[in-house]
Amino acid sequence: MSGRPFEDRLREGLAALGLPLSDQQVKQLLDYQELLLKWNRVYNLTAVRDPQDMLTHHLLDSLAVVPPLQRQLALRHPQGSARVLDVGSGAGLPGVVIAICCPDIRVTCVDAVAKKVAFIRQAQVALGLAHLQGRHARVETLSETFDVVCSRAFASLVDFVDGSRRLLADGACWMAMKGQPPTDEIAALPSDVGVFHVEQLQVPGLDAQRCIVWMAPAAAG
Repeated sequence: MSGRPFEDRLREGLAALGLPLSDQQVKQLLDYQELLLKWNRVYNLTAVRDPQDMLTHHLLDSLAVVPPLQRQLALRHPQGSARVLDVGSGAGLPGVVIAICCPDIRVTCVDAVAKKVAFIRQAQVALGLAHLQGRHARVETLSETFDVVCSRAFASLVDFVDGSRRLLADGACWMAMKGQPPTDEIAALPSDVGVFHVEQLQVPGLDAQRCIVWMAPAAAG
């Protein structure tokens, strides 16, 4: 699975996304996927098992949200040291990928499944990501606040915002990763939540729709 052709495909994807990373960050991404493949054989963390599919459906899919996230944080949190919460992070997608790409962001990955959080914590140690934290909890039990609360196919938009709205810091927003734009889910949002942008994504090598639904409390949107 590993080796130069695989690394080349990752680098081609990064170039297509306009996401410049250092050689060390590229190595961390490859090491993360190797670790995920190893753990997945025992703990069944993800249904995607083919390494090439994992590159496209997990790594590049998560990498596609990094430039949009960086742009939003530059607008909303220009002083740096932003805090991002990845809700229902699973095997750390996109939270671990964000942490690799953005060493200036403090990333917390929360999941209710212990084995998934154990994997995230192992990745944090193995990859040397001091700014990454794995939390074994339900999102409703958290008390900290964050500048961006994100999810990747975690729940409906209504359930996502209802479960996490009290975790938003002043001026913060939600970043929901979806496939095609979820028109019905957007229509069902409460009146005090505003969708300020539905951002279409192009994931290199993935022949499927992807988008980000950006939301904020209506008064701040």
